Amino acid sequence: MIARREFDASLAQPAPPAGFSTPLQSLWWEKKGDWSRAHELVNELETPDAMAVHAHLHRREGDISNSGYWYRRAGRSHFREDLDEEWQALVEAMLPER
Repeated sequence: MIARREFDASLAQPAPPAGFSTPLQSLWWEKKGDWSRAHELVNELETPDAMAVHAHLHRREGDISNSGYWYRRAGRSHFREDLDEEWQALVEAMLPER
């Protein structure tokens, strides 16, 4: 599994590493400060991971109603009060195996 420290180090690069799932790429772009690009990646995807990231992004944006819709679609609830803790949990759950 890619270590979290390797993921964090990848943020110094201009693009996410090859092999990252689309939802993980979205979280990568969000951390880089490009919410629009992050949203664009998961906007049309209907996998549970993509919908959970989509929900997180709308929650980060402050659109709680839209966020709730995507959490329900993903079959998840708000599992972290703190947005940064939620981001970390999502990343760690989606890091690919080597």
